[in-house]
Amino acid sequence: MDRFMYIVSDAASQIFKAQAVNANNLANVSTTGFRADLAAFESISVNDGRGLASRAYSKTYNSGIDFAPGMVISTGRSLDIAVSDKGLIAVQAKDGTEAYTRSGNLTVTSNGQLLTGSGHPVLGNGGPIALPPFEKIEIGKDGTITIRGLGQSAAALTVVDRIRLVNPDTTRLNKNVQGLLVLPQDDPKPNPDSSISVKTGILESSNVNAIEAMVTMLDLARQFETNIKFLKDAEENGAALQQLLRVS
Repeated sequence: MDRFMYIVSDAASQIFKAQAVNANNLANVSTTGFRADLAAFESISVNDGRGLASRAYSKTYNSGIDFAPGMVISTGRSLDIAVSDKGLIAVQAKDGTEAYTRSGNLTVTSNGQLLTGSGHPVLGNGGPIALPPFEKIEIGKDGTITIRGLGQSAAALTVVDRIRLVNPDTTRLNKNVQGLLVLPQDDPKPNPDSSISVKTGILESSNVNAIEAMVTMLDLARQFETNIKFLKDAEENGAALQQLLRVS
């Protein structure tokens, strides 16, 4: 009975973990460029060395990231960009390391620093991009940033920097606590990829399907409730067994 309760309670805890992954995806259904996390269950046999492995327990693990494209939304804003194919924008994480994102809703701070919508500095050829005061800004197809300085004529355009666009092996990418895509520490940094381009005035939405996530949430909730019912049944059966033993 104790073994049964252990397996059932472990299954309930693994379902809870899967629910947490799904809930995080659902919470980011409106996050620009968000890539959904994938969770899967694995059945692992319990072999205690005293016979056949007739019992099994479950394990929830992160099976990767869904890199399917999200929908493209037109904004008309010059600092909104969408990256082609599986390309990524290189940014600086909070710890100073290089990370990557599809979030193209860029902003410029009062001191000229180019940031993503979540506040991460965008990397250029020589590090975080800093812009001088400007009246107009344009981002080219290859990520080149061109500005017209304050008080300059319409023809006085200056190339300031170029957004670092990369195309790393997606099978090597993970997410850090900030939700940014990162490579393992031992992997070399990917070089800029000239085949990756950007389009301005549009944004790529999250690739999370809200309806599918809601259905998954309900399904996991039912599975969790079923396991809790099993635990209650096991407790009642144990109490009935003890009663029979006392009577005998």
